[in-house]
Amino acid sequence: MPTRLPAAPPILPGLAYIRPLGSGGFADVFLYEQDMPRRSVAVKVLPSDVRDPDLLRMFNAEADVLAHLSAHPSIVTVYQAGISADGRPYIVMEYCPGSLAQRYRVERMPVPEVLAIGVKMASALESAHRAGLVHRDVKPSNILITTFGSPVLADFGISSSLARQGADEVLAMSVPWSAPEVVAEQTAGTVATEVWSLGATVYSLLAGQSPFERRERGQNTRDHLRRRIARAAYTDIPRADVPASLQSLLARSMSRDPRERPASALEVGEALRGVQAELGLPVTPLEVAVDEWTPAARGVDFADTSLRGPVRSRVEHSGRRKTRTASGVAALARDEDTDISGRDRRAAAAVPWLLGAAALVAAGAVAVSALFATGIL
Repeated sequence: MPTRLPAAPPILPGLAYIRPLGSGGFADVFLYEQDMPRRSVAVKVLPSDVRDPDLLRMFNAEADVLAHLSAHPSIVTVYQAGISADGRPYIVMEYCPGSLAQRYRVERMPVPEVLAIGVKMASALESAHRAGLVHRDVKPSNILITTFGSPVLADFGISSSLARQGADEVLAMSVPWSAPEVVAEQTAGTVATEVWSLGATVYSLLAGQSPFERRERGQNTRDHLRRRIARAAYTDIPRADVPASLQSLLARSMSRDPRERPASALEVGEALRGVQAELGLPVTPLEVAVDEWTPAARGVDFADTSLRGPVRSRVEHSGRRKTRTASGVAALARDEDTDISGRDRRAAAAVPWLLGAAALVAAGAVAVSALFATGIL
C-alpha cells in the first residue's frame, strides 16, 4: 500500500506549528508549541478529507477514550480537542520525544527495564479493561517515552468497547502482535487478545524482533506471519539472561487457546513482578484504578461520526492591546488583592460625599421642625 503524504499542518489558536512528527494511515501528527501555558504538544489531525465515517468514528472515540484514561500515569495525556479553521478534527496531546518503535531492533534492551515496562503496560491495560475499553493495537511503537523517561501507552485510535462489539466493528490490526483469533477475524478484540499482544510486545523488546519473524529476507510477509501466528508455536528468546519463569509466562500469554492464557492484564503484571522479585530487582508498582473510580464505557460513543468540538472559522489577530495605568508585578498584585479582599475604590471615595449629603438633609429637617414649632410654618 503506498505511503500517504502528510497534509499541511492546520492553523490552530494558541498553538504555533514547529515540525511534523509522523504520518499514518489514519492521521498526521505534528509538533506545536502551546502559547499558554508554554509547552510542547503533539497534535493529531485527520487528513483533509474527513467524510469517511469510520475515520470520524475512530477519531472521536480516541479523544473520548483518552479523556477517560489519560489520568493514568502510564497512558498518554490528552489536553484538548476541537476542529481546525479548515474543518479538520484534531487532538492536542502530551508530547513524548521518544518511543520503542525501533530501539528494541537496534540495541539489546536490559531485562530489568523490559520487566518494568511490561508491568506499567499491564497496569494501563488493566485500567482500560476495568473501564470497559480495549486498546486493540498494543505493540512497541505504541509505547512512547515521556520527557521524564517514563513509558506510556498511546494510540487508542482503533480502541473499542468490550461490551458493544458487533458485526459492523472495524477489524484493524498490527499482524505481528495480533492473537490468532484476531488474525483469523473471529474477534475484533477481547481481554484475552490484549494479553496476547502484551506478551508479544514484551517478547519483542527482549528478542529484538516480533515473535514470529524470521531472519531470512522475504519470509515476513503478512501471509507468512498469519500462518505462523495461527500455529502459535512459541520459540524461546535466545538470551541467557532471560529466566525460565519469564519464558514460561510469555509462552502462556501467547497460547493459541485463549483459555490457557493469563485471565487478565493484571495477572500478567503480577507475574512480571514475580520475575522481578526472583531476580532481586525492585518491584514495579501496579497502578490500577480503584473500584470506586469507574468511568463508564457508555460515556464513549463508538458509533459517533459527527464533527465535535469547538470550531474556529478563522484565527483572530488583534492589533490592539489593553493598557494599564500601572505596570509591573507589584501593580498586578495590588489589583488582585483589591479584587479579592478590598472595597471598591470608587465606592470608598463616594462615602464622604454621601455622609455630607445625609448631614445636610438631617439639618434641613431639624430647621423645618423648628419653624413648625414656633408657628412660622
